[in-house]
Amino acid sequence: MSGLDIPDTVDAAEVTSWSDEFDVVVIGFGIAGGSAAVSAADAGARVLVLERAAEAGGTTSMAGGHFYLGGGTAVQQATGHEDSAEEMYKYLVAVSREPEHDKIRAYCEGSVEHFNWLERLGFRFERSYYPGKVVVPPGTEGLSYTGNEKVWPFCEQAKPAPRGHSVPVPGELGGAAMVIDLLVKRADELGVQVRYETGATNLVVDAGKVVGVAWKHFNETGAIKAKAVIIAAGGFVMNPDMVAKYTPKISEKPFVLGNTYDDGLGIRLGVSAGGVAKHMDQAFMTAPVYPPEILLTGIIVNKLGQRFVAEDSYHSRTSAFVMEQPDSAAFLIVDEAHLQNPEVPLVPLIDGWETVEEMEKALGIPEGNLVATLNRYNENAAKGHDPDFHKQSEYVAAQDKGPWGAFDLSLGKAMYSAFTLGGLATSVDAQVLREDDSVVPGLYAAGACASKLVQDGKGYSSGTQLGEGSFFGRRAGAHAARS
Repeated sequence: MSGLDIPDTVDAAEVTSWSDEFDVVVIGFGIAGGSAAVSAADAGARVLVLERAAEAGGTTSMAGGHFYLGGGTAVQQATGHEDSAEEMYKYLVAVSREPEHDKIRAYCEGSVEHFNWLERLGFRFERSYYPGKVVVPPGTEGLSYTGNEKVWPFCEQAKPAPRGHSVPVPGELGGAAMVIDLLVKRADELGVQVRYETGATNLVVDAGKVVGVAWKHFNETGAIKAKAVIIAAGGFVMNPDMVAKYTPKISEKPFVLGNTYDDGLGIRLGVSAGGVAKHMDQAFMTAPVYPPEILLTGIIVNKLGQRFVAEDSYHSRTSAFVMEQPDSAAFLIVDEAHLQNPEVPLVPLIDGWETVEEMEKALGIPEGNLVATLNRYNENAAKGHDPDFHKQSEYVAAQDKGPWGAFDLSLGKAMYSAFTLGGLATSVDAQVLREDDSVVPGLYAAGACASKLVQDGKGYSSGTQLGEGSFFGRRAGAHAARS
């Protein structure tokens, strides 16, 4: 069988006996599925969650714990950062390839309430701010910049504000596991049934409406009747066939960010019932060069010696532009006065050279190109500005004190990590949509199996996955319970 195969649907008329009947069945217990389950149960629905793994969490449990939230949260207010739903909306629209205005509007206007809901689960975002440019705050700081809000041209399109809210667990991985544990506890309090090591295999349909789920638990099989089904089964980064077809760059060496069950089954189940998948060619890939942020005073060039991105961009934006360069090759050039080793050694230092001409030759850059690029940058930096890429002044500094070093950002040399961004098209209430934007009755999708608010790495902000996964998971659960 191919990883591209679409499962057959099961005609309800062919189901001779139902093993169970629930109001809402949720497929997957990551942050989207957990949020959907507790919201549906809180609205009075009888809810069952099917989870293929032996425990809840999915890829969410591997995440650092950023939530992209704004509009004036308690942490923003406590740390003196003015924000509004309108400025957040303008920013997310600006960074989206194909903005879905109704969903972005709902997310921004509901952001403060969603922040409060997350805290009601049982933890508290620390009322503190980390001011540096960082991938994940080194401590338990509750707020930091996790996107391109201060990067041109977005800083002119919306008033910058930090919106990366971190759960109070230090470190790069595992912070979101705290939220999963709290969702499991809340689901249990609300009477949600969870069946582990039990996977959905097919959707059951009746005249185009999804009315149930076929399941498998080791050698047991059956079918569960449901008034609504919510798919929250992750992305497809672990499916080699889907990756090769839709996001071939991920096949070229990055470390993939996912769990065993990020195999695209949720997306393919949605398609089987008539749903359409969008932005399947889009992926998040990144190999951060910072911290330390002093490295961003240097210049990033391609193999032709040309700059192509503002170096102070958020790391996934820089990396997305690297992928578009010839051979996906790029170098960070820094002089001795600004050279430090990255705190996380993802981008290797190639070597150091006494002259830029020697470096240019060693890197295989056409003669004179790097010299000209660096000279132009240094001339402008001496005046304190960057007219070519509008880098923020705090990161503009002449690189004229040799020797010079070069870090390798090239795909296959730097250690890139990646996950997929495409998924099922959904409404503002997370209903799965057909090609003509009509709703597939009885079917919802949220989390990594749904198409994202921001659909590519150039505009991605850390925290949008957990933020929108939990937000639209809640909307899916509430809407499914009502209907």
